[in-house]
Amino acid sequence: MTSAPKDQVSARSSLPAIDLVTMKLFASVVDHANIAAASRLNNIAASAVSKRISDLEALLGVKLLYRLKDGVEPTPAGIVLLRHIRRVLAQLEELDAEISEYSDGDKGQVRVWANTSAVTQFLPEDLTHYLGLYPDVGVLLKEETSGIIVNAIRDGLADIGIFSEHTSHPGLETRVYRRDTLMVIVPRGHELEGKSGVRMLEVAQYQQVGLQDGSSLQAKLTNEAVLNEKALRFRVKVMSFDGVRRMVEAGLGVAVLPAGAVLPYLGTGMFSSVPLDEQWATRALLIGCREYKSLPIVARALLDLLAPAQSK
Repeated sequence: MTSAPKDQVSARSSLPAIDLVTMKLFASVVDHANIAAASRLNNIAASAVSKRISDLEALLGVKLLYRLKDGVEPTPAGIVLLRHIRRVLAQLEELDAEISEYSDGDKGQVRVWANTSAVTQFLPEDLTHYLGLYPDVGVLLKEETSGIIVNAIRDGLADIGIFSEHTSHPGLETRVYRRDTLMVIVPRGHELEGKSGVRMLEVAQYQQVGLQDGSSLQAKLTNEAVLNEKALRFRVKVMSFDGVRRMVEAGLGVAVLPAGAVLPYLGTGMFSSVPLDEQWATRALLIGCREYKSLPIVARALLDLLAPAQSK
């Protein structure tokens, strides 16, 4: 068998070995087809991500990514590497879960990513209940939009994610966490005030206050408007439900929010609510993970508390 030239062997031996961080970053870059997007999601500079992948290509002696004008895509070798990386990461998660069975089961850390609807309406009480049962467990909660949450679960950045049912999530194991109902809020004295119900087509006739782009609620409203051939006119977009309510109070437009972000504030805010008379106004929030059996025991306990198995 012919041996590799000495200079090639020494060059390879001087490069860093493949580590878990590089594996996860490569998978994230391929999933998002973009180095900048993967760097933002993983909180690592884009230049550092690019350097790790370049080092990996040098180490393996093959090109792993095609650098395109608007992103990247894996080469045939990159596809093979990605398949093995996913297998390795899955095995490590399973190992972590099995080892956790030998601990006392009430210590550790759970990474939870959730959308604004869940954080605002339900999670404060639910997490208080969980931490009362498991006081030595740390819960790292991050609020994000539903699409980013699904990607974070796939990338292994989140153990558990809570997101809208309208967000595509192939390959994830999910259960129904909660259901919420959407309502229209209007400034006091608005001509929609006092109505027993209003259709989205009528709501679309007014200036809108909306959430940031990337919000599953925002996407759902925009899509429904397109189906009705009536584009929504947004005067302002903000980051939070509280911001939406304040802008509506100021008379900048009308908005659609979950009931849990409306009803507790009706007595103190300068706005009124009107039921949204649409079949899709009641929606499910899903809780998901990559694989239940691979979760650490404390993460499984939290998932079971938030969404018992029978609500799958």
